[in-house]
Amino acid sequence: MDNIYVIFVFVLFLLAISDLVVGVSNDAVNFLNSAIGAKAGSFKLIMIIAALGVFIGATFSSGMMEVARKSLFNPEYFYFEEIMIIFLAVMITDVILLDLFNMFGLPTSTTVSIVFELLGAAVGVSIIKTMNNPDIPMSSYINSAKALAIISGILISVVVAFTTGAAVQFIARLLFSFNFAQRMKYLGSLWGGIAISAITYFILVKGADGASFMSKETQLWIKSHSNEIIFGSFLAWALLLQILYWLFKINILKIVVFAGTFALAMAFAGNDLVNFIGVPLAGFESFKTYMSTPGATSGGLLMGSLAGPVKTETYMLLLAGTVMVITLWTSKKARRVIKTSVDLSRQQEGEERFGSSFFARSIVRGSLAVSNSIGSLVPAVIKERLDKQFDSTSFDDERRAMGKDAPAFDMLRASVNLVVASILIASATSLKLPLSTTYVTFMVAMGSSLADRAWGRDSAVYRITGVLSVIGGWFFTAFSAFTVAFLMAMIIIWGGTWAVFGLITLAIFLLFRTHVIANKGIEEQKRSKDYEIEEIDGEIRSDKILEKCKNNVTSVLNQVSQLYSLTLISFEAEDRKRLREAVKDVSTLNKHTKKMKTNIYTTVRKLQEESIDSGLYYVQVLDYLRETAHCLTYITNPCFEHLDNNHKLFSDEQFQDINNLQVKVKAIIAKTIRTIELNKYDNLQQILDEQGQILEQLRGLRKIQLKRIKKEKAGTKISMLYLGILHETQNMMLHLVNLVKAQRDFSAFLK
Repeated sequence: MDNIYVIFVFVLFLLAISDLVVGVSNDAVNFLNSAIGAKAGSFKLIMIIAALGVFIGATFSSGMMEVARKSLFNPEYFYFEEIMIIFLAVMITDVILLDLFNMFGLPTSTTVSIVFELLGAAVGVSIIKTMNNPDIPMSSYINSAKALAIISGILISVVVAFTTGAAVQFIARLLFSFNFAQRMKYLGSLWGGIAISAITYFILVKGADGASFMSKETQLWIKSHSNEIIFGSFLAWALLLQILYWLFKINILKIVVFAGTFALAMAFAGNDLVNFIGVPLAGFESFKTYMSTPGATSGGLLMGSLAGPVKTETYMLLLAGTVMVITLWTSKKARRVIKTSVDLSRQQEGEERFGSSFFARSIVRGSLAVSNSIGSLVPAVIKERLDKQFDSTSFDDERRAMGKDAPAFDMLRASVNLVVASILIASATSLKLPLSTTYVTFMVAMGSSLADRAWGRDSAVYRITGVLSVIGGWFFTAFSAFTVAFLMAMIIIWGGTWAVFGLITLAIFLLFRTHVIANKGIEEQKRSKDYEIEEIDGEIRSDKILEKCKNNVTSVLNQVSQLYSLTLISFEAEDRKRLREAVKDVSTLNKHTKKMKTNIYTTVRKLQEESIDSGLYYVQVLDYLRETAHCLTYITNPCFEHLDNNHKLFSDEQFQDINNLQVKVKAIIAKTIRTIELNKYDNLQQILDEQGQILEQLRGLRKIQLKRIKKEKAGTKISMLYLGILHETQNMMLHLVNLVKAQRDFSAFLK
């Protein structure tokens, strides 16, 4: 029987490696979003700095490992086999949940997930124990006071992080404004000295207790000389930064951002490493106790030994740090999560990932009312002064000139994000509190973007919806982590060894599926970039628009033709699977055409001055292209719903009419594509004649169907579907001809 626990310990460490991979993929956003968003350096340089921080920070985690062993439940009341059930349930659940969040590109909290998973699994095992032994109450098994303290601390951190980030950013912008280059000559070294010395204090002085490599004497010396360290650090950094600026004109804010990235990566590893390897290490300690106790049985050995202090070996922490660093460099999912955070805090307008919600709209209306009320009380002189400090016109001009290389926000905000977040996280680490690094860094970034007036009236409702969606995901994390871990523990209790391996197989399958889905998402992003127009020195020439527009139009029309035929053929064959795929492809196509329309503002803004008139034709072409593709939605979706509900299909006569129509539609679209590709519109009249024939055919088919309805030869649902297909095909033909005319006019204008 001992052999099975050897396997279980091995499985725990395999799950730990997997958890490190999926966890770092999600948590990389915590320390990378500010440096990447501000374009403080090349992506490679930022990754090197972050990797060093992660690797060194791993050695500061030793003290935090106690959270996984004894903070949420009382191990002295659990037998060895029960402890192993709890730990296996926690690790399997954690791997699955974190990977799902990575797939959707949402930053979640590894701390919250591990806390609620431990709680859920422990409660599940405790319920069984209480049922078998009613004399011992549930409160004896669960450390409810500590659990509530941890949970409340995590929730409070959300409010503290948001308000602190907003307050510090407001003060920083008042001091430096967006035109901070001149003031940095005199105040930059002081700002940098305060920022880096604060980071040094909280990472070195407060974090020394958890460092596995430091002797007690060194830790005591650091504690007793903390004031000298912080003051000396401030003087040294302020002087060094000023000298570097005088001699080499070095960007002080860039140094602060790099130092903050390193510190935050270090704080992340020090605080969050417990979330990935704390449980397996606790399981390993339990196994060592079990093997070293003579005559012990798995169901008879209580694990009171876990309640004592245990020092984690440095080599284990470094090994975990190595896995984290490798993941940081190779994870594609991490970049999706980073994009979500950067998009929600960017200074400029653009495509918003999230939509509008009632709650977000209510918040914006309320905020505007409060702002107007306060504004009426503030003297005009002060309002004018504030507006001047927060005027981002110069920054916006610089960003537009940089084109695709433009940062999402400036380095002053990036430095605030990093300094505030690293101080808060390092403080919690020193107090042995498993603070959520995700919550803190995300909310600091949101608070600073709000204070920086990045959420204008045109974007606020979408940004707030995004923030609320992420926060809602955090609550879902807590609920799902508790529930799934509870169920996992129950399944293992009732299913035994076979249940463990069955759940591991399920986890592997889900990891594979999310990997496939994530790759599809990456491919879709690559395809969407094919629709972007090339810029030259931050501007777009008319000929480039015409060339890209021609390629985009022909590409979309090819897909429209294929999906139109695929829909009708699959419907006739009752091929539900192919029709479902067609629905997804139509949705993707419409997203692309919508994005092309959304990017009109950006494209026109970057047009060369002499090319402005050509923008009128470009807008017109995209309008008709969008409408042509959108017609497919009202053909494919109803066909799938009709088939999915197992309704009666068309008659043979109706299918014959539809097939004849489909052939003519494909032919006219193919002719339109060739016309646009060759840029020769001599046959436009021929296209118009074919369109007229198709419209006449549609009129005739509609009349025949009405006669069928009159004679009660066709049911309601089949008639509505048939008439709907005819109507949308008619709309498609009308928009198609308008599209080719608009493309002709666009081409003629540039000749």
